[in-house]
Amino acid sequence: MPIDPIEQFDGWIRHRFKDLNTQLEERYFGQDDPADVMRPEHVEQQMLHDEGLGHIQAILTAATLPSDEAAAYDLLGNVGLYMAALRRHELSNPDREQRSPFAQASALAMQLAAGLGVAPRFATPHVNLRNLAHGGAHKSFTWLHDESVFIINNCFSILGYIRAADVLRRVLPLGVTHPVTPKLLADATAALDEVSHYTEVLNQTLDVRRFFYNVRPYFKTYKVGRTDYRGANAGDFSAINEIDLILGLCRITDAAYSAQMLEKMPFMTSEDQRGLQSCARQTSLMDRWLEALPRGPLDESSRLALQSFLAVCEAHGRAAVLHHHVLVTRFIEEPATQVDIRHLKQITASGPPLEVLLHSLKSLTDKRAGVQRDDIETRYYDLQCLRRACQAT
Repeated sequence: MPIDPIEQFDGWIRHRFKDLNTQLEERYFGQDDPADVMRPEHVEQQMLHDEGLGHIQAILTAATLPSDEAAAYDLLGNVGLYMAALRRHELSNPDREQRSPFAQASALAMQLAAGLGVAPRFATPHVNLRNLAHGGAHKSFTWLHDESVFIINNCFSILGYIRAADVLRRVLPLGVTHPVTPKLLADATAALDEVSHYTEVLNQTLDVRRFFYNVRPYFKTYKVGRTDYRGANAGDFSAINEIDLILGLCRITDAAYSAQMLEKMPFMTSEDQRGLQSCARQTSLMDRWLEALPRGPLDESSRLALQSFLAVCEAHGRAAVLHHHVLVTRFIEEPATQVDIRHLKQITASGPPLEVLLHSLKSLTDKRAGVQRDDIETRYYDLQCLRRACQAT
C-alpha cells in the first residue's frame, strides 16, 4: 500500500526538517555574527527548500486534502513550519518580493486556511496546544534544547491562562456576589500564579543568546501568495483576551485594544475566535461590581467576594508584567542592542519596527496591570474605587 504523501511530509517535518535546521543553527551560532545567514556555504538551506517542495508537490498531485478539521489544521501547521523556516534562512523576505517565491506551498496553505477560516500560516497553537507528539517528541523547528524549553514552558503558561478563563466564564452567569464565586475566583488566581511560575522558569532556564539568535528568527513575517502575514505570536490564543474582557481590565470599547484583538483573531483557531466573540458581548465583572456597590459598607460575604475579584486582577497584572520583563525586555529588547544595525529592520515577529512593537506591548501590559496612565485607557481609578470599598468599615 503506498504511503500517504501527507504522512510522509509529517514524518519529514518531525525528523529531517529538524536535522537540517539544527545543523544550520549550530553553524550560525558559531559565527562571529550569528545573525548573518546569507552565505553560500550553507548548502542545507537549498536542501531544506528542495526536499520540502517535493513533499508539497506530492500532496498537491494527490489532490486529496483532509476533510477532518484537526487533520487539516495539522497539515496547515506543517506547511507553515516549512515556509517559516525558509523565511528564517532568508530564502524569502517580504521586503524583496511582490509575491511569495513558494507558489506551491502558498497554494496549499491558502486552500487549507480557506476551509478553516484562519490565516494561511503556522500560528502559536501549532507549536503548543495543537502539536501532536509521537513517541514523546513534539514538532519543532530544531532539536535545540532551548527551543524545547521555550515551547514546553509556553505551553504550560497558555494552559494556565485557559484554566483561568474557563473558571471566570463560570462566574458570569452566577454573578459577583454568589456564595460560590470566591472559590471560583481563587481557582482563577491560582491558575494565573502558575502562569507567572512558568514565565519565571523560562527566565531561569532559557539561554538569552540561543533564544534570540536560534529560536526567535523562526517567528518572522513572511508572504503567502501576495500577502504579508506577521509571525506567530505567543498571544495568539483567546484565553488571555477573554480574561482581559471578563475581568474588565481591558474593554472592547477601547479602540486600541479592540484593534489589537481583531488583528490577532485570524491567527487563532476557529474555536478560539468564537469564544472571544462571546466574551466581547458580556458585561465585565468589574463593571458589575461598580454597579453593585452599596452606599454603605459591604457585608462580610460581599467583601470576601470583592477581595477575591481584586486578587484575580492583581494576579493577571503580575503575570503580564513578568512576561514583559522576561520575554520582551530581557529576551528581545536587551540583546537587540548588540545586533548589527543591518539586521534590525525585521527583528520582530509582528511586523512593525522594534520601537513601535515595544511601545504597544508596554501599553497592553499596563492595561492588564491597571497602571495609572494619562495617555491610554486603563482601569486604575475603577480599581482604586473597588479597593476603597473593600477597606471601608
